[in-house]
Amino acid sequence: MTTATLPTPRPPSWTVKLSDTGAWRTALASGRPVLAHLNADTTWLIQLPYPASATAPEGRSHFNVLVDPWLQGPQSDVASWFSTQWHVQAPSVQTIKELNDILGQLEHEGNISKVDASYVDAVAISHEFTDHCHRATLRELPRDTPVFATDKAAKLIRSWSHFDRVITTPGFSQTHEDWTSAIGDKTGSLAPWLGIGRIVTEGNALYYHSAVIIVFDLGTAAGSGRRDAEAIIYSPHGIKPADLAWIKTPGKRINTLALLHGLDDVRIWMTSQLNLGALNGIEAVRACGARYWIATHDEVKKGAGVISWLLRRKSYGLQDAVKAEEAKLDASGDSPAHYDFVGLGSGDGLVLQAAAAASSLVA
Repeated sequence: MTTATLPTPRPPSWTVKLSDTGAWRTALASGRPVLAHLNADTTWLIQLPYPASATAPEGRSHFNVLVDPWLQGPQSDVASWFSTQWHVQAPSVQTIKELNDILGQLEHEGNISKVDASYVDAVAISHEFTDHCHRATLRELPRDTPVFATDKAAKLIRSWSHFDRVITTPGFSQTHEDWTSAIGDKTGSLAPWLGIGRIVTEGNALYYHSAVIIVFDLGTAAGSGRRDAEAIIYSPHGIKPADLAWIKTPGKRINTLALLHGLDDVRIWMTSQLNLGALNGIEAVRACGARYWIATHDEVKKGAGVISWLLRRKSYGLQDAVKAEEAKLDASGDSPAHYDFVGLGSGDGLVLQAAAAASSLVA
């Protein structure tokens, strides 16, 4: 009989309160990626250290990717009478300028006089819906910020005539031999050790339940003796496990560092499932072999409009998902997945340790 056990709390040395800039700076000095949750919903900052083999721009130690930024104000889809939502908990930063000032001070050890450039190096947008593609927040960014967006979102953003470069996120699937040829940047907007793509279901590239994948090669993986890229997979609505299983095949040479996938099951009454929730998430993290499962897109927002009356939310905890997984493992005889589950609130950050260095919290 196979038994899965609940994870123990994350060691404090790996988490950071973003309000403590000293602790944040220490996290960045670890030489590992830092993941920062900027609101209680699904706005993230991914901070990737420049590899030793790469030449970083002067005064820079990290490449900063902003994901699905929505800070202040409401978001509406179709029309305000149809669907409007507001954050219940205030974001940890109120404006892009505030975020940029903090990032500059982190790079220059608090010397505000040196914060005169943009420290958001790229933006990744997962969907065209305005809780992911928020016009007011995005327009706070400089025009020369490269934006990587899925097809419909890219068309929407281009219609604003604000950004100089809006790149349609390339698809990445099991048919591609390697990540560099599939999602390596061809526009000069990203470093050669970094790629931003979209995991697609064959024959349905615009499927609602898909994922953004950010792949990066920081050097030789600890203890591996060979170079393997690492990946962060971001799926705010969830993605079917079968669409992720190919990623951990040896030929792809990608180690999935983190899967961002929500816990809550969200549906529109008597119609479609929007967010797949924890029962899907625990299978998805097994499928891709992620080192971390990090909850996202679970903020219970204030809503108005027709859709707010029809939404049905079932909140799951990790314990619910583990119990469901136990039953499946008992029936199949498979071994449980090994991963760390982390819930980050607004203003929390996490140092993403390499797989070889982190302990297994689900065994």
